[in-house]
Amino acid sequence: FHCVPLARLDAHFAKRQLLLILREYYMHPNGQIPAYEWNFGDVNPPVHAWGTWKVYEIDKQNTGKGDTDFLEMVFHKLLLNFTWWVNQRDRGGNNIFEGGFLGLDNIGIFDRNATLPHDGFIEQADGTSWMAMYSLNMLRMALELSQEKPYYQEMASKFFNHFLTIAGALANVGDDGVDLWDEEDEFFYDILHISGHPSKLMKVRSMVGLIPLFAVEVLTPELLAKLPDFTRRLEEFLEQRPDLAALISRWTEPGKGETRLLSLLRGHRMKCLIRRMVDSSEFSLRLWHRALSKFHEQNPYILHLEGTEYMVRYTPGESDNGLFGGNSNWRGPIWFPVNYLIVESLLKFHSYYGEDFKMEFPTGSGKELNLREIAIKIEERLIRIFRKDKNGERPCLGNNDLLQHNHYFEDHLLFHEYFHGDTGEGLGASHQTGWTGLVADLIHQVYQREKKKEME
Repeated sequence: FHCVPLARLDAHFAKRQLLLILREYYMHPNGQIPAYEWNFGDVNPPVHAWGTWKVYEIDKQNTGKGDTDFLEMVFHKLLLNFTWWVNQRDRGGNNIFEGGFLGLDNIGIFDRNATLPHDGFIEQADGTSWMAMYSLNMLRMALELSQEKPYYQEMASKFFNHFLTIAGALANVGDDGVDLWDEEDEFFYDILHISGHPSKLMKVRSMVGLIPLFAVEVLTPELLAKLPDFTRRLEEFLEQRPDLAALISRWTEPGKGETRLLSLLRGHRMKCLIRRMVDSSEFSLRLWHRALSKFHEQNPYILHLEGTEYMVRYTPGESDNGLFGGNSNWRGPIWFPVNYLIVESLLKFHSYYGEDFKMEFPTGSGKELNLREIAIKIEERLIRIFRKDKNGERPCLGNNDLLQHNHYFEDHLLFHEYFHGDTGEGLGASHQTGWTGLVADLIHQVYQREKKKEME
């Protein structure tokens, strides 16, 4: 995430950073990428391929030519990392991933790195969705490389197959009748497995259940026409596995401009997640998406296990528990990385479904917008966290009178780690310029749209 805004300023430096973490003195020989300086062994979401592709695209837009040497170097190193994930984090060999920590600190009812009672384990909706997104990122990189070196079409086919098998697993987890998708709530939840107990959905409505939206890619007919070997392999695989073909949204039904959609979500589930996502009583806010539904403010999720009570309650500000040191909180605040990915995913869905596909926004308002318009609204609201409101105050600076009104401070912004789920006040580390710096890329996108309008 940090490298995306960096690429707007210095793409060469951003590329060097992405390569650095894959060097032999950082990356483990088994393919694991270190999490952070105080614990290399923790597991963060596998977003290195996503960041690489974003930086590659930004650099290509700026220079007119893609740096395929850079893309190829990262791709080969990430093959090791992808294999490590498949071998280490898929306990049952069924493409449902546990992941562990996955960077969301205290979002779950348990410390997701800790050993659970009685050899218990959690099958995670977000771990599985991150791996589906990883597969699509690697697929897209392979397709780009294939245009210069056609033999990469075989690698593209490999990641297409990986994506499909993960999609199949997410749709139907096991023989015990417990799936990650809950038909009653129309939402994704983690599954808890404890020896001697039936499998159980942990019904915490959190960002975990929205992450399946991120696994989406749209392929244009122009791209597929350049890659006949990949297209042939793809069609053969779908003919052999019609059960999996039915899971990827409308592959056989061309969208706007004859585009093809790869997504974990068919239309019904996508609509269900977006509907809940833009509901102000759940995730949505005037400053945008909380990491935990406000529903849990009055309805905390409580689990009793072996005489111990575990609870998750909506907590919009600083953490009220000691997990991960107690210095970050995913139980209500606004985090920029996942909000940025929501914007990107909605724009991809729009590029397939087109202008006429509309949804109520916000839920219950009676007003309908297409997915691009919803994405733009989210962008504007995220940017608004930093902009002065009608009272001349920036939500991110909270009630700090000195920072809000003193002319020496009022225009010197801090890029906080996360933001209060009800007010937008900046919380956590105050110089987390990296991922919160994504606001710069959102501002750039707004600028590009306005510039295009002027030219028209």
